[in-house]
Amino acid sequence: MKKKVLVGMSGGVDSTVTSVLLQKEGYEVEGVYMKLHDKPGYHEENWRKVQKVADYLGIKAHFYDLSEAFNKEVYSYFVESYKAGLTPNPCVMCNRTIKFGKMVEFADSVGADFVATGHYIQCDGEYIYAADDPNKDQSYFLSEVKKEVLPRLIFPLGTWKKPDVKAYAANIEVLKEFATQPESSEICFVENTYDEVLARHMDIDQPGETVDTEGNVVGTHKGYMHYTIGKRRGFFVHGAHDPHFVVDIKPEKNQIVVGTREKLEVFDFEVKQINLFEELTEFDCEVKVRYRTTAVPCHVKIEGERAKVTLKEPVFGLAKGQVAAFYDGRRLLGGGVIV
Repeated sequence: MKKKVLVGMSGGVDSTVTSVLLQKEGYEVEGVYMKLHDKPGYHEENWRKVQKVADYLGIKAHFYDLSEAFNKEVYSYFVESYKAGLTPNPCVMCNRTIKFGKMVEFADSVGADFVATGHYIQCDGEYIYAADDPNKDQSYFLSEVKKEVLPRLIFPLGTWKKPDVKAYAANIEVLKEFATQPESSEICFVENTYDEVLARHMDIDQPGETVDTEGNVVGTHKGYMHYTIGKRRGFFVHGAHDPHFVVDIKPEKNQIVVGTREKLEVFDFEVKQINLFEELTEFDCEVKVRYRTTAVPCHVKIEGERAKVTLKEPVFGLAKGQVAAFYDGRRLLGGGVIV
């Protein structure tokens, strides 16, 4: 009897090729399109593409409205985090609660054994591993996924490179349009800038004080929500000769703290919301503190609800609210939220 797999279909080339590959491998494939937000015109076009692929493959595709859960778990988290002076990673939380949370529950309801997406990741049922293509690897974004769902996850594109995925779609007449469409935006509900999203919910343009690391007022800024750690433009510092960077944000005072580049240097930090794929309390590994960054060696010691991360070499621009992902080579050990 064929094993059934539920594929998260977005209307993009990656999930489309994923669906084709899994059917060729002998799985019984069903698709699900997850409506996560209310961006005008966005879902109609995507759903058309999903139906086109479903018709080509002769499979059932479900339209699943998850906008209420997404608003609560991801969108509100994004807005409230920025309000609190943090730099959130909504994609990580979406993967934990929606794509590999609610979607897995939906898979149960349709009798699917497995769940698949077009992520560039590898998974052996126990661990997640970085994709073969380092430029497309998305393992960082799954560092908070619950361990118990790993045995049910399939990622056919983990060994593929993006140009090969596009070429594969281009060779199938019905799917040619998927090979040439532009890449989707990094955060699905952000049309242009974060500021535009935040401005719908609060007044982000409230000028405030720029202070140095000693607390002295050295200039002005246009509102703390315009800034993230490491930003070096958009604020004023009296008489500064060297470049200054945002090193901290104090939302309760509407202040940003600035300093020279060495002030961004961090050798240790803590994380909360620790999520590990094996039982560990103290270990050496590598850590990525942002998606597009190089992993650095570190020592991790878990104490209660938090973990202390001591780096063997410094990182610059560590941002509270971002996710730290722990690796043993290409193997993802899990992650936590930087505090």
